[in-house]
Amino acid sequence: MTSELRPFRKIYRKKTKVINVGKVNIGGNNPITVQTMTNTLTTDHKSTIEQINKVTEVGADIVRVSCPDENSTKSLKTIIRNVDVPIVADIHFHYKRAIEAAENGAHCLRINPGNIGEKKRIAEVISAAKNNNCSIRIGVNAGSLEKDILEQYKEPCPEALVDSAIRNIKIIEDMDFSNFKISVKSSDVFLSIAAYRLLSDRTNYPLHLGITEAGSYLPGSIKSSIGFGSLLLDGIGDTVRVSLSDDPVEEIKVGNEILKSLNLRNRGVKIISCPSCARQAFQVIETVKILEEKLSHIKEPITLSIIGCVVNGPGEAKQTDIGITGGGKNNHMLYLSGIDTEKVTTNEMIDKIVSLVEEKAANIQNK
Repeated sequence: MTSELRPFRKIYRKKTKVINVGKVNIGGNNPITVQTMTNTLTTDHKSTIEQINKVTEVGADIVRVSCPDENSTKSLKTIIRNVDVPIVADIHFHYKRAIEAAENGAHCLRINPGNIGEKKRIAEVISAAKNNNCSIRIGVNAGSLEKDILEQYKEPCPEALVDSAIRNIKIIEDMDFSNFKISVKSSDVFLSIAAYRLLSDRTNYPLHLGITEAGSYLPGSIKSSIGFGSLLLDGIGDTVRVSLSDDPVEEIKVGNEILKSLNLRNRGVKIISCPSCARQAFQVIETVKILEEKLSHIKEPITLSIIGCVVNGPGEAKQTDIGITGGGKNNHMLYLSGIDTEKVTTNEMIDKIVSLVEEKAANIQNK
């Protein structure tokens, strides 16, 4: 009943190698994590810390920050002291920034070994990562493939992205380092899906899923949902980042909703609601918007159905922890654990639901 998974709803994930990003384990049977990246200047401690804490509140497991210069890597010490999630330092080209980031407390370095330079420099980065218990993400991107690989394949394609990833995996493995994950991102959904599937067949390291430069909120969310959904249903993926031209908070919300819809994560209230029609006995759309805002602080997994009429309402309510089905004459049926319990009016409905959800959340916490 209610939140319990049924066999046909279970996704069987590929069991990858387990690595650590600070206190968070990625891969194996560990929960799929949701990440984002700050868009503040890293040197602006206050704004960056504020943004990291804001995305943490809505469910971020890991946060990445840009480190383009020495002042940014120095800022990591202050930032890390004031946040509760592991921090990934985003590094491009300059190997010294990677070393500084590891020494200043970064829990992971996002690098592409191919653009760091000669092997001696890569070795210094790996040494700094080892000495500071810092993991690495090999970040391959269709927009920045190595010149010789691009010349070989003429254009970005799944094989090109995976060849780049395998080349960089070997570089790091040859230096006796294995605490890393990999991404092969593209803004093209089909290219990304094909590349991740091919890479999953060729390596057992955990995979960081992403459709890079996915666009603004609506198209980016849809592209990411299609790409992530296709891969996650195949059991591929250990951590995700939804890349939106929007507030990082929205990236986290969308990422968690994708995982929630696949029963891969169950953080917060999962609302099942109808699109509304002429049969609705109350304003469904407005009610759902209000409930989403009022219940955004709930972290415990609770299912809630908001259905405007009796056509599908009772059936949906029987599958959720709490449910409302619209009824006639301003009386709507309230369901608890699938059982109809009492009638509530439109005016009291929202407050009643919020109270019941908060009560259930408190009971879950106390178990």
